[in-house]
Parts: sequence; C-alpha cells; structure tokens
Amino acid sequence: MRRLLTMLSVGTLACGSGAGAATQFDGDSALSYVRQQVAFGPRVPNTEGHRRTGDWILAHLRRTADTVEVQAFEHVTEAGDTLRLRNLIGRFRPGETARVLYLAHWDTRPRSDQAANLGERRIPVPGANDGASGVAVLLGVADVLARQPPAVGVDLLFVDGEDYGNFSGPDVMLGSRYYARASDPDRLPLFAVLFDMIGDADLQIPQEPNSLNRAPEVVSRVWAVARDLGYQRVFVDRVGPAITDDHLPLLDAGVRAILLIDFSYGPGNAYWHTPLDTPDKVSARSLQIVGDVAVTLVQ
Repeated sequence: MRRLLTMLSVGTLACGSGAGAATQFDGDSALSYVRQQVAFGPRVPNTEGHRRTGDWILAHLRRTADTVEVQAFEHVTEAGDTLRLRNLIGRFRPGETARVLYLAHWDTRPRSDQAANLGERRIPVPGANDGASGVAVLLGVADVLARQPPAVGVDLLFVDGEDYGNFSGPDVMLGSRYYARASDPDRLPLFAVLFDMIGDADLQIPQEPNSLNRAPEVVSRVWAVARDLGYQRVFVDRVGPAITDDHLPLLDAGVRAILLIDFSYGPGNAYWHTPLDTPDKVSARSLQIVGDVAVTLVQ
C-alpha cells in the first residue's frame, strides 16, 4: 500500500499542470478503431470475426509495445461447448517493477438478450460501445506510449470471454479470471483500471461501488486527474450502480482495480446488449476524454 500511495503522490505532481492540459491521445483515431472492430463482425469466441479481431489487435501491439504476450486457453461452457480464447498483453517498459495495468474486453456477446424485439434476441451484439470502445482507448494509449514512454511500466491487457454467458453463471469474465489465476501474487501491478462502455456520446462516468469500497485511493487518483484536465462533468462526483465486471477477479486476486463505466447507454439503457450498440452511438470526444485521463495517469 505504501508503494502505491507514493506512486499516486508522484502522479499528483506530474499532472498538476492545470485544467485542459492536452495529451497526444487521438480520439478520432480511437473512433476509427471502434469502427474497424465492428467491421470484423461479431467478436464471439470461435467465430471468424473473433479470430480476425484478435489478430488485428496483436498486430497493433507488435507495432507499438515493447513486448507482447498471448495467454491462450480453453473454457468448456455449461452447455458443453469448448471456447478457444486468448488474452492479449502489450507491455511498455517491461523491465520496470512498478507497473500499472489497463484492461478492456475484446469479445462481444453472442445474443442480444436485452433487445425490445423478441425476434432480435438471437442476434449477436455489434459491441461498438460494449467492448470496442475500451479496446479503442487501450490501442490509442499504445500509440501514445510508443512515442512517449511512460513514467512507470504499463501493461495493456485485452481480456477475452467477458460477455459470453449469463452473469450469474460460470461463462463470463473468463479472460480476467484466467489472468488473475496466472498472476504472481508477489508481482502485482500498483493498480489497475478497467475500461468498459466508455464511448457513449452522452458520457458520464460515476464512481462504481466495488471500486470505491475496495480501491478508494485509485478512484480518488483517477478523479483528481480528470478534474485537473477539466473533465469533471464526465467523471462525475457521485456513486453509480455496482457492476459485475472484469475488475472483480482482479480485486479478489489482490490487485487494486477499479472500473470506469457509463452504464446508462441510450434512452432507458436501450442500446445495451442489443443490435443498436453500433458505432454511430460512440463519440470521438468521449474517447478523447477517457484517453487523456489514461495517458496522464502514467505519464
């Protein structure tokens, strides 16, 4: 804990340059990364769109990161299907012991279970915001860190199999669970930030209760950086709903992990887990704001 607080204090000095400080993050490029992912088709495990997207992310990391790792694994579902899955990791300054972990899920949901039209519920979710937005921010961060090495070691983790099954069952958060099991408890990151559903054009990110209760100092640091950058209207000072997401396996493994999410997506949450989760709902400006905060935290 002392090492984490020291690092966060250093971050305070590094990012106290005043509101509106610019970074090299490019929101327009990030939006193009959202569109490219959706163009591959649904990123459901064991599909061609899933394979092509994973290869594309890997190619991007190999151009930008210092080292790249693939965690390949299989999961047998409740229905008896075997999913072939990959966690993808790009590392910057891999020799540094003080590290920060950023993660997002790159798979998409096989069924639009929240669609108002019952006939559409068998359609895979396009996943422009729910999946592709977080991936796009991480890829945009990789672009920046390739040009400007971070002040600490940074790992960008693209987890697979987050959104496959029912969230009360065993077929979700598969990549983060695998990563947590494989992690060395003596070499955990200083902290981790999960980016999920952060591209909504009407973006407001509240403080997620599991994050606030179990890693309050990380929430405080991230919201302080957002205020320094003038983004307090997006990183709002209120508590939102508790969300079951990929930060929970990391928290259970001892990582100080928080979730950034805007779970209000469209009127009455009408776009979440539906065929309406398309790139026209995602904003380059929202991606820019989140990307600026992510970059500033590690620069």
